[in-house]
Amino acid sequence: MTKSAGKPQEKGVTGPAPVVNEPGKVRNVVVVGHSGVGKTTLVEALLAATGTIDRAGTITDGTTTCDTDPAAVKQQRSVTLSCAPILYDGIKINLLDTPGYADFVGELRAGLRAADAAVFVVSAVDGMDAATQTLWEECALVDMPRAVAVTRLDHPRADLDETVALCRRIFGEGVLPLYLPLHDDTGEQIAGLIGLLTQKVYDYSEGYPPKVLDPDPEHETAIAEARGTLIEGIIAESEDESLMDRYLGGEEIPVETLVDDLETAVARGTFHPVIPVNAPSLVGLDALLEVITQGFPSPLEHEVPPVTTVDGDPVAPLTCDPDGPLVAEVVKTTIDSYVGRVSLVRVFSGTLTPESVVHISGHGLGERGHPDHDADERVAHIYTPLGSALHEAPRCMAGDICAITKSGSAETGDTISLKENPLLVAPWPMPEPLLPVAVVAKTRSDEDALAKNLGRLVAGDPTLRLERNAETHQIVLWCMGEAHADVVLDRLRSGGVDLDTEPVKVALRETFTAGAQGHGRHVKQSGGHGQYGVCRIEVEPLDRGGGFEFVDKIVGGVVPRQFIPSVEKGVLAQMRRGLNAGYPVVDIRVKLVDGKAHSVDSSDAAFQSAGALALRDAAEQAQITVLEPVDLVRIRVPEMYVGTVMGDLSSRRGRVLGTESEADRAVISAEVPAIELVRYLIELRAMTSGTGSFGREFARYEPMPSHLADQIRKEAGAEA
Repeated sequence: MTKSAGKPQEKGVTGPAPVVNEPGKVRNVVVVGHSGVGKTTLVEALLAATGTIDRAGTITDGTTTCDTDPAAVKQQRSVTLSCAPILYDGIKINLLDTPGYADFVGELRAGLRAADAAVFVVSAVDGMDAATQTLWEECALVDMPRAVAVTRLDHPRADLDETVALCRRIFGEGVLPLYLPLHDDTGEQIAGLIGLLTQKVYDYSEGYPPKVLDPDPEHETAIAEARGTLIEGIIAESEDESLMDRYLGGEEIPVETLVDDLETAVARGTFHPVIPVNAPSLVGLDALLEVITQGFPSPLEHEVPPVTTVDGDPVAPLTCDPDGPLVAEVVKTTIDSYVGRVSLVRVFSGTLTPESVVHISGHGLGERGHPDHDADERVAHIYTPLGSALHEAPRCMAGDICAITKSGSAETGDTISLKENPLLVAPWPMPEPLLPVAVVAKTRSDEDALAKNLGRLVAGDPTLRLERNAETHQIVLWCMGEAHADVVLDRLRSGGVDLDTEPVKVALRETFTAGAQGHGRHVKQSGGHGQYGVCRIEVEPLDRGGGFEFVDKIVGGVVPRQFIPSVEKGVLAQMRRGLNAGYPVVDIRVKLVDGKAHSVDSSDAAFQSAGALALRDAAEQAQITVLEPVDLVRIRVPEMYVGTVMGDLSSRRGRVLGTESEADRAVISAEVPAIELVRYLIELRAMTSGTGSFGREFARYEPMPSHLADQIRKEAGAEA
C-alpha cells in the first residue's frame, strides 16, 4: 500500500477472463452503498483502468458492463447483483456490484455472501442513508474488512472533510483517509491525491496512471496534521505496543512499518481506510486497487460457512482448499434468453471442473415457493462472468467465483457438491417480502405462460414469495417494494405474458354472534326417483379459534344413523362456501336435533343438501359478523418518527402495545388489521424518509367494524 504507480498493463492484465492458480491470489470484494452514489460507475472505471474493457460505458446510455438487465437500463440504477473480475498486480479481483435501492436488498445480501471484504461507496455530496449504516453494522458483526471510497468529489458542493467526519461518527473512529484530494488550478476539478504516508503527490492531470511528485510547500501543513491523525490511528491498531511510545517520543516510524500494520489492521477489519476517488478522471483508482490487493484478505483467511449433510447431520468445518471436498453455492440465478439459466457460483472448497457430475441441493425455502430439491447434473462448461458476458474457463477453484449454465434445477441459495458426497451450506439470512401484488393473466394461453415464467422468477429471486391463495383465488407475488414489483412485472411481460394487476384480497371469515335454529328441507320428485332429507339444527358461537364442532342430538332414529354424517358434510360444505359475504364460516357448534327421512327416497346427497340449507336458514335468523385477520407488527424507526408512526397506526385501527429501544432505533409493537397493511410498506417508507422497516405475523381473527363489514357484503353481492 505504498502507492506504486505502474501501468495496469504492466501488472499482468490478461483481458476479460483472468485466471489465477491459487486462492491466495483472489480477492472477492462487494461494492455497496446507497442508490446513486456511483457504485456501478466506479466499477466501470476500474474495468477500464485495468484494461479489462476498452472504454467505460455510462449509466445514462445504458452501456455499463454490470447494468445490462433491461430493468436496470430503464430505471438507470442497478437492480441485480453482477460480477466483474479484473487482474491487478497478479491478483484476480472479483468485483461484486450490488443495487443500492432498498427493494433489492436480496441481491445485496447475495453479494455479501460471495465476498470476503467490502468497499462502501459514499457520496461527498449526499451524505449517507440509514440502510448503509445498518449494512456497516452487519459487516462489523462478522468482522468483514471494509474500506470507504468517497465519490463525486468534482461536485461543487463536495466536502471530503465533512464526509470523513460523518463516516467516523457513524462507522467509528477506525475510519481515516489515506489520501487528500488535490484540486486543479481552477479549484473545481480533482486533479490528484496527496499520499499521507508517502508524503507524495499523485498527479492525474495528464491521465492515468499518475505522475509521482513532491508536494508544494503550501501543502505541508495540511499533510502534517492529517498524517499525524492517520499514524496515531494505525499505531492504535498495531500489535507492537511500543510503537505509540516511540511515536509520541518523537521517533519517526518507518513507512514500511506503518504500511505493514495498516495492512494487518485492514485485513482484521479493525481499521477502515478512506480513499477519495473520481471515476470519470480515474483519480484514486490505483490507490483503491492497492488497498484491495494488499490490505483485503484472500479467501484463505475467510471462514467457510457451516456445512451439513443433506439430511442435516453436522460436517467438520471445511477450509478454502482446492483439493478438498467440493462445496459451492449458487449466489445468483438469472434466465438468459439465449443460454437459458445462468448461475453465479462461489466455490468455498474443492474445484469445480467442466464435464463433472455434481449434486445440487436446495432446502429450507419451501415457504417462499422453493420446494426442497436434490438432483445430480453434469456441468458441461465453466465460465468467468463479466457482467452478462461469459468467457469459458478451465476450472473454478476454492475461493473463486464462476458461472455455470443450463442447469435444470439450480436456484439461488442452492449448494453444489460432489455426487458421491452431497452436502448443504447453511443459508444466508433473507429479508421478508412485505408488499403483495395480485396478478391475473388476460387469456388462457397467458395463464400457461404465467405459470412457466413465475417458476423461473422464483428460482432466481428468493426475496420473491409466490402465493396461490385458494381462498381468494388470487396469484399473489410478495415483493420487497414498488421498484421490485415493477421489475418482476416487467420480466413477466417481457417473457410473453399479457397480464394485469388487481387489488389484493384479504382472506376474511364469517361467524355467528348468537345462537340460532335452522331448518333444512330437501324434497324432490323427478322421473319416479325421489330425494328426501329434512333436518333441524341449532347453531352456537364458539370462542375465537374454537373451530367447528358437530353434535348428534337425534333421538328415536328420526334421522337414520347412516345419514347423520351426511348432514355434517352438508354443513361443512356450506361453511366453506360462506353465508352473507361468501367467506368461510368458523368457530361454531352445530347440533343436529331433529329431522325426517323417507324409507325409499332418502339418500346421502339429500341430507347433505338439507344440512347446507339448515345452516343458511339459521344464518337468516341470526346476526352474522365478518372476521378479519389481525397481525402483530414490530416497526423499527428512528426516534424522531415515533409520533408520526403511532398516529398513523391509530388511523389504521391499530392498537399500540408498547415501544422499546433497540440500538439506535425505536421499536413499536402493535396489532393491526391485515387489510390495513396491504400497502403499509410503501407508506411507512414515505413517512420515515425510507428509514422505517417492519415485520408482521398473524395473531388472530377479530370482528370487523359493522360499517366495513356492510361494505364487504355489498361488494360480495355486486360480484355475485
